[in-house]
Amino acid sequence: MRHLIDDFQIYPGDHCGSVAMRGLLDYYCNLKLPEAAVFGLGAGVASIFMSGPAMDPPLVLFGRTLSMEVDLGQNLGIDYHEQTEADDDEAWRVVREETLAGRPVMLSGDIFYLDYRDYKVHFPAHRFILLGFDDDAEQAYIGDRIRDEPETCSLGAVRRSRNAPVGISSENLWGSFRDTQVGTDLRTAAERAIRQCARGMLEPPDLPAEQKAFVSVGVEATRKYAAALPAVHGREDAQSIASFNASCLEKFGNGGGNFRRLYAGFLEWARELDPKLVPATAPGLATEAADAWTAASAALFRASDAPDDPAPYREAGAHVERAAEIESTLFVQLAETVG
Repeated sequence: MRHLIDDFQIYPGDHCGSVAMRGLLDYYCNLKLPEAAVFGLGAGVASIFMSGPAMDPPLVLFGRTLSMEVDLGQNLGIDYHEQTEADDDEAWRVVREETLAGRPVMLSGDIFYLDYRDYKVHFPAHRFILLGFDDDAEQAYIGDRIRDEPETCSLGAVRRSRNAPVGISSENLWGSFRDTQVGTDLRTAAERAIRQCARGMLEPPDLPAEQKAFVSVGVEATRKYAAALPAVHGREDAQSIASFNASCLEKFGNGGGNFRRLYAGFLEWARELDPKLVPATAPGLATEAADAWTAASAALFRASDAPDDPAPYREAGAHVERAAEIESTLFVQLAETVG
C-alpha cells in the first residue's frame, strides 16, 4: 500500500520543532502563524547545561526547552498530546494508522539515522512530520524543515531514528491533536508564554536529586557553561569537545543564536498584538544575546582548529558570559512587564 497526505503545507524554516508545529497548527486548527510566533508561544528559549565524566562530550549546552511543543499546545488551549511507545512494531503501526486516517503526526528521533539528512553526529529529539508511506518500497514520506515538499526516507531509518540504538533515544515519541479547537486568544497565549519563559530562565524549578549533579537550567546554567569553557583547554579531548560544542551552538543546540533570533521575532510579533506585553528594548536584547552565542560558536570553532591555544576557549567563555548578562536583563524586564 502507498499513502500520502498531499494537502499538508510544509513550511521551510530555521528550527525543526517550530517548523513542524507551524504546519500542524495550520493543518489542524487553521491557525496561520509565523515560525517565530510559534517558537515564542511555546516558551521555547532555555539554557540547559549538562556536564559529567560519563557524558560524551563531557559538557554541552542546549538552548531550547524539551517541552516546547506541548507547552505551545497548552498556552494556546489546544489539546495536543505526546506519548512514547516501548515496542517498535506497535509504534509504527499506530502512526501508520494515523496517516491512513488523514492525520499527520509529529515524530521525534535522532537525526543521524535519517537517510535524507547528512548528519555526521548523533543528535536526538529532532522533530519531523510523518505524511505517509509506501509499503512496497519500504519508504516513509516526511515533512522536515529544509524543503517545502516531502522527503523520502527508508522505513528502517525512521525506525532506528525513533528508538536509537546508540546514545539518547526518543523512545518512539509521537504527537497528535486530540481536538483542534483553539481555546485561548493570541494575546493571552503570548502573555502566558512570556511569563513561563521568564520564570524558566530566572527561577527554574528544582531538579530531581539524581539530575542536580550534572544538569542545571536557566541563566545560571549559562554562567556555569561560561565558566567551564576555558577549563577545556589542556584536556586530552579538548579538540573534540570544542568541535562538538561549536557545532552544537551553531547548528542544533542553539542554532548559532537562532533560538534567540526566533525569540526576538516573537517579541516583535507580541508587541504588535499589544505593546504593553513587551518592553521596546526587549527584541533588541534578544538579538544581542543571539550575536553573543554566534560569537561563542565561532570561537569554539577556532579552538577546535588550534586546541593548544588557550585564547579561543577564554574568548568563548567570555561571549557566553556576555550572553548570560544580556539574557538576565532581558528576562528581568519581561518578568516585570507581565508579572
